[in-house]
Amino acid sequence: MQGKNVKVRSSEGGEFDCYLATPRTGAKVPAIVIASAVHGVNSDVRAIVDEFASQGFLAAAPDLFWRSIPGPLARDDERTKQRSQPRLAKIKLGEADLADMLAGLRKEPRWNGRAAVMGLCYGGPYAILGPKRLGYDAGISCHGSQMLDYIGELEDLERTVCVIWGDADHQAPVEVLDAYRGAASRMKNLELHVFPGVLHGYMMPDNAKAFDRKTRDFSMARALAILEGLRGGEAGRRKAG
Repeated sequence: MQGKNVKVRSSEGGEFDCYLATPRTGAKVPAIVIASAVHGVNSDVRAIVDEFASQGFLAAAPDLFWRSIPGPLARDDERTKQRSQPRLAKIKLGEADLADMLAGLRKEPRWNGRAAVMGLCYGGPYAILGPKRLGYDAGISCHGSQMLDYIGELEDLERTVCVIWGDADHQAPVEVLDAYRGAASRMKNLELHVFPGVLHGYMMPDNAKAFDRKTRDFSMARALAILEGLRGGEAGRRKAG
């Protein structure tokens, strides 16, 4: 399944790029929006979008860095730091893009009106912010960064949030993992999965040191199960492990 580059209108004025892939099915289906890492919508992210579409879902990855340095950047490009800082302020700006993405999806005749957001690294917080206040029905965070700053947003959130880390992820030290373990023990809608020995960036084949096929496959399977739940009823939840 091969996607295409489209333009999405920004509520702030102007427009931003988005990689969009549609399934072959004629039925109305849920959508998943990928909030990328600091490297942007690169080949790894496009492959994830294509994979979701091949499984029968509408999938999109907007360029969250269009205001400053747009487009994908190489892993060793120092501009990734420039365009993602100050981190909390940049994530706040991106909230509008995630909301505008849903508005853009309304033009797609195959969309059933329900959507999840998958956040990778930099995009991880949107797995919480999306369901909390941007109109998304569920969120999945894969090796998310800056997540401790957003744990308070989980309060009073009833929609499904799935958080996945490796315990060797430098962006998820023990205090972060412990905080999320505590939250998951109190909240029925929050599931947490922590994989031993897995590094930051496990979803990305381009990151040869960190890529972990087993954990990536698990993350995709969880996202697909959650999307299946959005076909009609509530997003499917699995017991944390």
